[in-house]
Amino acid sequence: MKTALSRLRIIGNLEGVSYLLLLGIAMPLKYFGGYPEAVKYTGWLHGLLFVAFIFALADVMISRKWSLKKTAIAFISSLLPFGTFLLDKPLKAEEKAAQATG
Repeated sequence: MKTALSRLRIIGNLEGVSYLLLLGIAMPLKYFGGYPEAVKYTGWLHGLLFVAFIFALADVMISRKWSLKKTAIAFISSLLPFGTFLLDKPLKAEEKAAQATG
């Protein structure tokens, strides 16, 4: 987690996992299993990771001088299930290119 891009990638993947847990496990437990605490705790964790993702995204936008369009695409990816996992591939390529140029 030395660079802004690596932080965004890690936080993005954690946020994506928490989103899938919320949608795929916690919400069914709440609505079909009568266990509302699952959404309470998973939702809290997901919310915290989402806010961390937004801060990491802002850091990358400033440090890497991303365009508004590129930043918006990254933000929208965080709203879609599996979106942050799809975002990870171009982020990894950008991170690799940045390391190669020094």
